[in-house]
Amino acid sequence: MSPTEYTILSNFLLPPAPLPTIVSLAQFTSYFPRAQQSSPQIKRLYRDLQHQRSFITDKVTTSITTECKRGNGDRLQVIRSRRESERGAGQGRDEEVEVEEAMFNGKTSNLPTVKDMHSLRSIVGEMEKAAEDLEEEIRRDEEEIERLEVEMRGVIGGLSDLRYGRLANGELRDQVLEGLARMGGSCELGR
Repeated sequence: MSPTEYTILSNFLLPPAPLPTIVSLAQFTSYFPRAQQSSPQIKRLYRDLQHQRSFITDKVTTSITTECKRGNGDRLQVIRSRRESERGAGQGRDEEVEVEEAMFNGKTSNLPTVKDMHSLRSIVGEMEKAAEDLEEEIRRDEEEIERLEVEMRGVIGGLSDLRYGRLANGELRDQVLEGLARMGGSCELGR
């Protein structure tokens, strides 16, 4: 049996496991500096992350269900259209032309016309221009790749510094603690 739309979307869009299966509280705590690992704020942050992940998963599941229902409605519409076209097939019109006319508001898109036809000379020129355009696009993409690589190396270096406690911003530790304290305060107010 072939997979359904719901199965495909669920397999690719929903997380395969809950947060504790991916990263335990102990592992999550180990990502913080040793001096802060005993802070109760970390456990609250972990629970908040679990809640957010669960909320997003529920929202995605709802969206998948909605899209599958919409897809089924579209499928029924296609079947109805196909049946109507089969009933009217005796009129001698090409079905592909009818579909194109329906899609492009009465105009056929790729049916050749005399003015659109290429000669051998004109097609060679068009192909050379297309090749030049592709080469230029490849050159721009390579430049973009190099720029992104430099940027990623900087981010990785910064993350490495964070992991080993060598921070360029000496006030970052205090800012994180202050942010955790504010978040804890807002959690206390919400109860």
